[in-house]
Order: sequence, then C-alpha cells, then structure tokens
Amino acid sequence: MSEIWSRITTAMNANPEPIQDENVRYEFQLKDGEAKQLVLKHGEAYIEEAGTAQPSCTLKLSEKDLVKMIEGDLSASGAFMFGKLKVDGKMGYALKLESLLSEYTF
Repeated sequence: MSEIWSRITTAMNANPEPIQDENVRYEFQLKDGEAKQLVLKHGEAYIEEAGTAQPSCTLKLSEKDLVKMIEGDLSASGAFMFGKLKVDGKMGYALKLESLLSEYTF
C-alpha cells in the first residue's frame, strides 16, 4: 500500500498548482486496518500516520476502491452512492478531493 501513497504525493508535488490554495487533511481508513492522512498544504502533499492531527474529512473504503478512485475509475460521489465509501466530516471535502484527483495522472 505504500506504493499508492508514494504515487499520490509524487504526482501532486511534481505539479503543485492544483493544490496551491489547499490547507486540508484527509484521513483514509482502509478496510484492511491501515489508516493514513493525506495532507495538502499550500502546494505541498505529504502522508502522515492517522491520528497525527484532526482530519478535515475521513474516508472509509477498501484498498481496491481507493486505487480505483486514484486512477479515475471510481468517483468519490459514485462510491458514496453505492456504499463503497463512507465519509465522516463534510462531504464537500470528499467532493473537492475528487476534483483534485482528476487533475493528476497517477
């Protein structure tokens, strides 16, 4: 799973323009028990362990569905509607993440 986190941060840091104005922390709680936070802060993306700080939004899904979301094969809104994604916090953050992910090729 560390490969997917690396793919995300590498792509975002190589092209920081879409995340330049962001200051948000997403927590991903995967069904296999892994939990990480994706921090987007003023053009920088990095991964921290879950629980490091209060997330703006928590997304609960399977590793398989996370990979599909990252690769553009599954939208956050579609995953939510079909019960593949649960969101704690403001749904707007999850939709914003969907928009941000569409700016990148992973």
